[in-house]
Amino acid sequence: MMDTAPLRAAYGALLDAAATAAEPGAAPPPGEWSADQIPAHVVLINTATIAAVSSAATGAVTTYDNRLAQDAWTIERVVTLTGGGAGLRNRIGHQADALCALAMSCGEAELDTPVPALLLSEGEVLVDQPMRLRDLVAGLAEAEIPGHTRQLRALHD
Repeated sequence: MMDTAPLRAAYGALLDAAATAAEPGAAPPPGEWSADQIPAHVVLINTATIAAVSSAATGAVTTYDNRLAQDAWTIERVVTLTGGGAGLRNRIGHQADALCALAMSCGEAELDTPVPALLLSEGEVLVDQPMRLRDLVAGLAEAEIPGHTRQLRALHD
């Protein structure tokens, strides 16, 4: 069973930062995402991760590709569909609960399943090779979510 406490803590910090960044006066530097675009990106990352964990847990072949989560039109569509701000935070909270529950329900064999992964950041390829499912989930807690938490905090500083 996977310890999801670090992931839950990362999501808690992100949601706090997103609530603060949603306050008036939080404007992104040129070329950076807004207080709604960052959480919308996280919603898309969560969706891809939940899909990968769900597929691996059923023995289905799966992949992990974060390119859609960086697409400007798709990010804006998520903002529109959720209503932005509180709607995005609500979605992330529910996705965090779902992802943690799924990860905790997986056995060691499922968590060790290699998943073909393509991870990009700002157009740069970070990973283009199979990763264990547990490493994809742990990467959210260790890097992805904290990185976006810092982005949101920077909007309000």
